[in-house]
Amino acid sequence: MTTRRLAGRHADRLARLRARIERTDDQIVALLARRAAIAARIGAAKAAAGAAIHDPAREAQVVRRAGSRAREAGLPAEDVRALFWRIIGVCRAAQRRPAKP
Repeated sequence: MTTRRLAGRHADRLARLRARIERTDDQIVALLARRAAIAARIGAAKAAAGAAIHDPAREAQVVRRAGSRAREAGLPAEDVRALFWRIIGVCRAAQRRPAKP
């Protein structure tokens, strides 16, 4: 088998794998949008109850849970916790916006 042909097979495989990553990325973005929409509804419920948007204890609980799930999945827990702090920041901002029905 020639080097050129082998490289072509590897290139095809790489392209298929990259397409799978892109589909997965699309799913992640869709899930983030869904989470933000739910957070907006939570923000509306908090406003109706006169509760504060920022709930540090709950946020820490969410991050700890994400770290635990990350370890179970074989992912670096600290990196996932850092990612979830960012996600929580995005969703906290969504809580301040009016919820869509």
